[in-house]
Amino acid sequence: MAPPPLFIAGKELPILWEDKYFLVINKPAGLAAHPGPRTQDSVETRLTPQKRGGPWLVHRLDTDTAGCLLIARRKTALIAAQKAFTNRLSIKRYWAVVIGQPSQPEGTLETMVCRESTPQGGWKMRSVHSGSKHHTIDTSKMQNAKTSWRTLATNGQYSLLELTLHTGRTHQARLHCAELGSPILGDILYGERAQHNTGAGQALTPTSGLCLLARSLHVPVSLPTEARTHSLHKNAPPIHIQATAENERINRLIQQYFGTAFKL
Repeated sequence: MAPPPLFIAGKELPILWEDKYFLVINKPAGLAAHPGPRTQDSVETRLTPQKRGGPWLVHRLDTDTAGCLLIARRKTALIAAQKAFTNRLSIKRYWAVVIGQPSQPEGTLETMVCRESTPQGGWKMRSVHSGSKHHTIDTSKMQNAKTSWRTLATNGQYSLLELTLHTGRTHQARLHCAELGSPILGDILYGERAQHNTGAGQALTPTSGLCLLARSLHVPVSLPTEARTHSLHKNAPPIHIQATAENERINRLIQQYFGTAFKL
């Protein structure tokens, strides 16, 4: 008897790669990895239970982030992959279209971060620097966050950054890009600068989503029958990232790195 389909009918998600242990899906921006108080539609709720148990999400992506999400088909695979994440052996690379450009073409930013309440009754993440005081922050829950960046291309108004996340904190890429002075295009939570003109004197083009893509995922795992390394990567940018190329210069630089399949 054939196994049940992986996804609920009508709720399928694009699969980038798969074998008998794992699969990698291309999670769309706006879809949560797990269900929550405000939404039941999520990657997890779209999966169909299998006879052997699972499938299981190995890690998570923020709701507004598109790209590679690893799912385990077997419990042994789940344990092996989660061990790689816990021991920081996995390599997670992101591409982000940001406003302006960082002061240095590449580097590493490491801060302590924690959740902060907002006046509107919501929350956001904040980097907490030594000696600073924030009455809305529970400093007992601070965590280390480390991100490396590399500028792939820039035209002065926008830049395309490759981000390597050495830790997996909530909103880490978004917060650290804002800390660099170059918030991610389409980020209404951390990108206050997106509401103003750029230094080039041109107003920013609104986008319909966060211009952040989980571009690649490298996870070394040891399974009972074989030692293997999964290099899982290179998915195309979603439409809302493609749509940021409102002029010929930014169009050319993003085509160069996102690939020739990117067309307006």
